[in-house]
Amino acid sequence: MRSRRVLALLALFVIGGLVVAELQLGVGRAWLDDALQAEPDPVTAPAEVEPPAGLELPELVAPAPVADTAGEPAVRPRAVRRTLAAALDDPDLGKHVAVAVAGVDGGPVVSAVEGRGGETVTPASTTKLLTTTAALAALGPDHVFTTRTVLSGQGASRRVTLVGGGDPYLASRPAAPDDAAYPPRADVLTLARLTARELRARGVRTVAIGYDDTLFSGPVASPDWEPGYLPDAVVAPITALWVDGGRPESGVGRVDDPSEYAARVFADALRRQRIKIRGELADRPAVPEAAPLAEVASAPLDQVVEHVLEVSDNEAAEVLAHQTGLAVTGEGSFAGGRRGVAETLGGLGIDLTGVEVYDGSGLSRRSRVRLDTLVEVLRVAADPQHPELRAVVTGLPVAGFTGSLALRFDATNAAAGAGLVRAKTGTLSGVHGLAGIVTDAKGEPVVMVAVADGVPREDDLANLEARLAVDRIAAALTGCTCTLGSTS
Repeated sequence: MRSRRVLALLALFVIGGLVVAELQLGVGRAWLDDALQAEPDPVTAPAEVEPPAGLELPELVAPAPVADTAGEPAVRPRAVRRTLAAALDDPDLGKHVAVAVAGVDGGPVVSAVEGRGGETVTPASTTKLLTTTAALAALGPDHVFTTRTVLSGQGASRRVTLVGGGDPYLASRPAAPDDAAYPPRADVLTLARLTARELRARGVRTVAIGYDDTLFSGPVASPDWEPGYLPDAVVAPITALWVDGGRPESGVGRVDDPSEYAARVFADALRRQRIKIRGELADRPAVPEAAPLAEVASAPLDQVVEHVLEVSDNEAAEVLAHQTGLAVTGEGSFAGGRRGVAETLGGLGIDLTGVEVYDGSGLSRRSRVRLDTLVEVLRVAADPQHPELRAVVTGLPVAGFTGSLALRFDATNAAAGAGLVRAKTGTLSGVHGLAGIVTDAKGEPVVMVAVADGVPREDDLANLEARLAVDRIAAALTGCTCTLGSTS
């Protein structure tokens, strides 16, 4: 019995000791945690760790940025001028050449002018940069142009009217299955099929055909063009209704009356759909009470713009100028387009001081543009704040590869620019220009405009040499460490 009491007492003593030890350990842990929390962790908060006693450290000064571009030019003027000196000294450039180089994101424009004529130039087809930028801003990149048919009259007087919507790439027939043409085209053969189906559903088998191109107004040729442009088939009459850009089925030359020709192609397609055509084609507006039948829509405007710039399509550019005038001023004409483009570009913050542009394509020799204006148009189009204008940049031809630059910058001339120059060409007899974006030796993009407009107009060899000399200016910039932060 006594031995049991001893064992019980020993057990109580051990348990009590363990409890006391556990309490002491808990107190110790709490104290240690408080102490650790009082001292900053050198791993997670090194800046909060106090230096050892007696050690004096200087005040912490924030380091200067590695490259502070605030207020600095985006390109180095000396590097640009040094790079272009030899190219600008080329006598093949003629009596007047002007060049401007600038950063894509801003900064001053570095310019150089040789000869008499100042910093305004004849823009030729670089005008299309102004036209397409304004069209995208005024209409939006997703805008489409619709060609439609409507039905009017009763009984034997029923008439189908083909209504032009100013689609610059309306085609006479669908593209072949293996044709990868860009952008996709709406066509009047498809429109005829849709129209015939709707007519048959209404029990109509015989109709007269009319056509309506009244969306555009005014003359079909600019009064500021050379008088021989239309007779010599340099450009088609500009109307709101045509097929294949106003070209005949052979593709050679232009038709005299694009609207009437488009209506004839449509009528022939309707006949093939077993709809009987009565009488002659009638050039008359659709009546307000006409019932809708069918319609076809163009590719989105951004795709149209890319193609216009890539191949330098004069007719399509004039249509876009008319459409811009219609959207902005209510007048789809050469005069309305001129006002609409100017008003829209001004709204984008582009300075048009000293600028006189008389058409949408650049065919007019009266037009004068400052190089700074072309620089600003390209900057705005490349600005991430204006994604609606992006097609102006993506549509620029690539030197040696696409569009109007596909056969330039070859191995015998300015080959260094192949693939590194993206630019809109500007060519008239006596005028040769490029305006676009060049990748410099650092891999940085710079805006470049170069125009030689003092070349003898009638000298074919001189014009060829001038064009090559302008290519060499652009190619020279690809070897320049011109952008800010370079060591040049």
